[in-house]
Amino acid sequence: MNKSLNLRTRTAGGRPSGRVTMATVGRLAGVSQVTVSRALSDPSKVSPATMQRIQDAIDITGFVPNAVAGALASRRSKLISALVPSLTSSVYASMMQSFSDLMRDNGYELLLSECGFQAETEEKLIAAHLSRRPDAFYLTGIHHTARARQMLIGADIPVVEVWDLTDAPIDICVGFHHREVGWAMADFALEAGYKYAGTVSAGDERALRRRDSFVDRYSARGGTCVGNVSFSDSASVAHGRAGLARLIDEHGFTSGLIACSSDLMAQGILIEAQKRKLSVPDQIAVLGFGDQDFAAYLEPALTTIRVDRPALGTSAAQAILKRLHGGSREQSRVDIGFQLIRRESA
Repeated sequence: MNKSLNLRTRTAGGRPSGRVTMATVGRLAGVSQVTVSRALSDPSKVSPATMQRIQDAIDITGFVPNAVAGALASRRSKLISALVPSLTSSVYASMMQSFSDLMRDNGYELLLSECGFQAETEEKLIAAHLSRRPDAFYLTGIHHTARARQMLIGADIPVVEVWDLTDAPIDICVGFHHREVGWAMADFALEAGYKYAGTVSAGDERALRRRDSFVDRYSARGGTCVGNVSFSDSASVAHGRAGLARLIDEHGFTSGLIACSSDLMAQGILIEAQKRKLSVPDQIAVLGFGDQDFAAYLEPALTTIRVDRPALGTSAAQAILKRLHGGSREQSRVDIGFQLIRRESA
């Protein structure tokens, strides 16, 4: 093969375009453009020798097949759209990693965007992603605008909602019951002997749902909830520190258990407690949520709620792949559950 062949194509006016096309690959390989297209869509349709010549031509030219054109022909883009509240949070990153790994192993790539915790932002991103014709959609949570649900149902593609459960999913949901997490935290607090409690929470809907179910259960079973501190934005160590300060200064919290909406909040509370020379768990106990990688290595080690995030991502990918391969919608909910991990902080 003549590797010195001038591969530059020309525009109608005779100017070099610099673009390598499928026709260029065909000329270099000594086959038609149709044969190149056939080989790329299904290598079994051409002989091994022809396929090798085409691959050699692709290697020389750096040709990248037009995935959009292929998607129009096959009605498959091999793209999976995914929206997550935060790209920096390890909570969502660990789910996305296992989800992405399995999807990539099956020939799909992710189109990923950060949507925050605002339903209106999510709706705009759903519209933008659908214009790229993804084969399926991954959403975080079950609460969406009516317009977002309408667009996704109208797209008629597999949709998996993760990190929560509902009796009326758009298509499939994979997660756990946040209300039951709050109940489990309250039961633990009371059974461990904590008669007083407070909460420190971020402002997202799921965190507030866990907080409310904790307060309701704890109070109903005879505990005294001294105060609840909430922040309008996402969880952070700084909010945890400020949360403990407000519980003490504004609500008179002096002893008991603090239920946190995340391990980051709990970490901040431990730092603030150390600054104020409060003994944990003798004076105050701290209960987190998420069992993030650092939780077991805090001082003291954090008692928290564990959700198997990699398993959640894998289950979500399996559910989508099953639907893409023609599986039924009989199992529309997958409950992965959760586990309370008791360590030294409570």
